[in-house]
Amino acid sequence: MSLINIDFTYILKLNAIFNLKTNNFSKIESKSMSKKFSEIYDQSLQNPEKFWQEASNDIFWFKKPTKILNKSNPPFYKWFEDGVTNTCYNALDIHVDQGRGDKLALIYDSPITGNKKQFTYKELREKVSKFAGALRNQGVNKGDRVIIYMPMIPEAVIAMLACGRIGAIHSVVFGGFASNELASRIDDSKAKVIVTASCGFEPGKTVEYKPLVDAAIKMASHKIDKTILFQRINHTVELNTPNEISWNEALLNAKEVDCVEMNANDIAYILYTSGTTGTPKGIVRDIGGHIVALKWTMKNIYNIDTDDVWWSASDIGWIVGHSYIVYAPLFKGCTTVLFEGKPVGTPDAGAFWKIISDYKVKSLFTAPTAFRAIKKEDSEGKFFSKYDLSKFESLFLAGERADPDTIKWAENLLKVPVIDHWWQTETSWAISSNCTGIEMMKTKYGSACKAVPGYDVKIMKPDQTLAKPNEMGDIVVKLPLPPGTFPTLWNADKRYKDNYMTNYEGYYETYDAGHIDEDGYIWIMSRTDDIINVAGHRLSTGAIEEVLSEHQSVAECAVLGVADKLKGQLPIGLVVLKSRVEKNHETISKECIQMVRDKIGPVAAFKIVIVIKRLPKTRSGKILRGTIRKIADGDEYKIPATIDDPAILTEIKEDLIKNNILK
Repeated sequence: MSLINIDFTYILKLNAIFNLKTNNFSKIESKSMSKKFSEIYDQSLQNPEKFWQEASNDIFWFKKPTKILNKSNPPFYKWFEDGVTNTCYNALDIHVDQGRGDKLALIYDSPITGNKKQFTYKELREKVSKFAGALRNQGVNKGDRVIIYMPMIPEAVIAMLACGRIGAIHSVVFGGFASNELASRIDDSKAKVIVTASCGFEPGKTVEYKPLVDAAIKMASHKIDKTILFQRINHTVELNTPNEISWNEALLNAKEVDCVEMNANDIAYILYTSGTTGTPKGIVRDIGGHIVALKWTMKNIYNIDTDDVWWSASDIGWIVGHSYIVYAPLFKGCTTVLFEGKPVGTPDAGAFWKIISDYKVKSLFTAPTAFRAIKKEDSEGKFFSKYDLSKFESLFLAGERADPDTIKWAENLLKVPVIDHWWQTETSWAISSNCTGIEMMKTKYGSACKAVPGYDVKIMKPDQTLAKPNEMGDIVVKLPLPPGTFPTLWNADKRYKDNYMTNYEGYYETYDAGHIDEDGYIWIMSRTDDIINVAGHRLSTGAIEEVLSEHQSVAECAVLGVADKLKGQLPIGLVVLKSRVEKNHETISKECIQMVRDKIGPVAAFKIVIVIKRLPKTRSGKILRGTIRKIADGDEYKIPATIDDPAILTEIKEDLIKNNILK
């Protein structure tokens, strides 16, 4: 997976694309040229044990740890190994015990169903402890696995926290996932119970969960003891076997239970990586480090205090939903929003602005795809003008590359900092970001800012040497990783070591490619498998996408390398236009090609741009570039389990045939 034969002339041209433009917002900017961030960052690397011990003092422990970091068995490092705590206690009970039980913990808003609910910390604790008792009654105990296959409803959050309360390990699977994918997770986790719902609601359609769950249970080799099903309003289903029980029935004889004392290195949850082939990778999270790190991030990265309202517009089936819908905001004791809707279509492109306005949201965290969708439908911001966003202070983007054009569009509209930051399912929190709670640094469009305290990020060249500033290579993180990151894979220590810790000894391999500039800013250009080879020149598809996204008619785009007998690979661009664009498609294509030629040069050999209706994406909003590439090359491909709408692949194939890319 390493990068080879990097064309550094191209890299120099690449830097010119961005011009290192900066943007400062005096509203939250710290003292000019403060050294505060650098000092804190240096402390975190020079003495990580002391740094994270101090952070650990901010959480509740039944027994405080005295062994902060065990380095005896690399790469299997252990944080806080003799500490005793509980995830649910830190999320709920501590706030009630400290007299903040009446504070609003969770806001649920579903524009799809019209349903709205709010829960104080005391109310949420009561419901969680009761459902924890219900799980106990079904034979679930400390260490047992529970699969949660739910839509974006409060009961999903309750189930997650209830598992944490009794020491069970939850594995949340995105609601609506195909049966075979759910079955593979049943088999790998050997779950005792599945918690599900009668259905999920999408704009204009209902996703029936029960048939999917039934098929998965039938496919799986491992047999589930019990299915607990929540009946959604106006959509109930029949329960047919003794192993099936409704949510309400499960609660009938349940008593509230207290939090179980857990070792810091016990497992909180398993989250399987999306889109995997073969056996899915079960990312695990240890309890102590998870609580310490996530609580630390809320103030230091996102500048969120206990009185603030925070919103992460994601799904609990993904890592962002785990970390920043549920755990981090509740550890902090602020108010978190659970949104069952879409950025457009529920009912319009003003859905996000309405939520921010209605609940006085201070900060939003979402994927760039969401804002590209809003920009596509309402590029002039007409819906935005209808709402009061006076309490809104910052927008954070992550999950995929945030193109400078989208960031600038959002900045101009919102008049607040728009912060691109970078992290992964494996890490559970940001590797690089503008840490607004420490010091607001200047924005460099196209960069995910600097490494966050705790992460020693390097660029590694193919010869295993460190890259110079602005040299492109593989992005790695020096071991040990900070608390809250994955200590291993579920029942797969060897796979953990082989997949992530072997190619670059002493480093975690991120499988992202990019460079670090002379100011320490990290530029994530692509996944390592998104590097294409054009006549011996190694080019980042991300760099070409950055250029295409600057075209005034382009809402979003994807660049992929297709096989070519002469040059090995040739890049082609697929662009989706903004709504109400009337310009001729051929003209737009020619303009896009010229822009790439002007900004990157002939070396890119970029001659094909195709206008398409939409791009295939995962449900979390990531563009399925690898699948598109296989279609274009005429290779066999498997429809990814995570795909949002499989019909898009047929559309892409037809577009490629029409443009003579695919015969």
